[in-house]
Amino acid sequence: MLRSPRALLLDFGGVLADAPRQSPAPSDLVRRLSDLVGDTVSVEQITTDLTEGGRAYARWRDDSGHLDDPIELPHARVWADFVTHSWPAPARTAVEDAATPLAYAWAWRPDWQVRPGIPEALHAAAAAGLPMAVVSNALCGAAHRDFLATAGLSDLFAAEFYSDEAGLRKPNPRLAWSAADAIGVPIGECWFIGDTVHRDVACARRAGAGAAILMRSPRTDHEPPHPQLRPDARIDDGHGLVTLLHQNRGTVEGRPERDDGLLGRATAQTPRRG
Repeated sequence: MLRSPRALLLDFGGVLADAPRQSPAPSDLVRRLSDLVGDTVSVEQITTDLTEGGRAYARWRDDSGHLDDPIELPHARVWADFVTHSWPAPARTAVEDAATPLAYAWAWRPDWQVRPGIPEALHAAAAAGLPMAVVSNALCGAAHRDFLATAGLSDLFAAEFYSDEAGLRKPNPRLAWSAADAIGVPIGECWFIGDTVHRDVACARRAGAGAAILMRSPRTDHEPPHPQLRPDARIDDGHGLVTLLHQNRGTVEGRPERDDGLLGRATAQTPRRG
């Protein structure tokens, strides 16, 4: 049995939403970049640099996770360091000036889908009076915000913290601390739910979260082993989170044994975005 949570901190990709892998150089983004820089950079070069830049950025993200205080790069730095560094100056300047909307376009996935059981889990937690916050590494968190809004889930979160907006990357514990502070619950009384050991479980441990919950996703299955980092519980999806919450809230047939059980605060106000 885990200690009952007073709040939930949830990752976005692999927990709240999932999407099939997309092309490393989406045609719409290549076309948008080509329109922006004109004839100064060929479509072929844009495609190559976007593909290689995305891979280099992914390697940088993985490497930064081993640092004591990992940070996130501003949008302009991502483009300059990983994609446009060999382009002519006018093209680099044009991309830098449009760095944020371009990052949004690169981050957005048209086939994002809410993971199974997540609406049920979020509504159960909200009805129980558990404030929730998103804590996610993101190239452009605005894309994640818009997806959650479109999916009708935004109002269930008291706060959303994304690495590009905070300047911090998981497993930096300061990202989790900021989310806990925003929802007014000590980090030691929060469950941290993520889909990776080396980012999410590591962040939960470094931050001192009450529990680290690993939700399985395609990324989970491809992670290298981390024997020194073990989650407190493993679940497959949102339905598993509902079950875990009930198991650790003293519920009997979905009803609380005590007034402070999971569903015992059902009359509390649903937390709104702060």
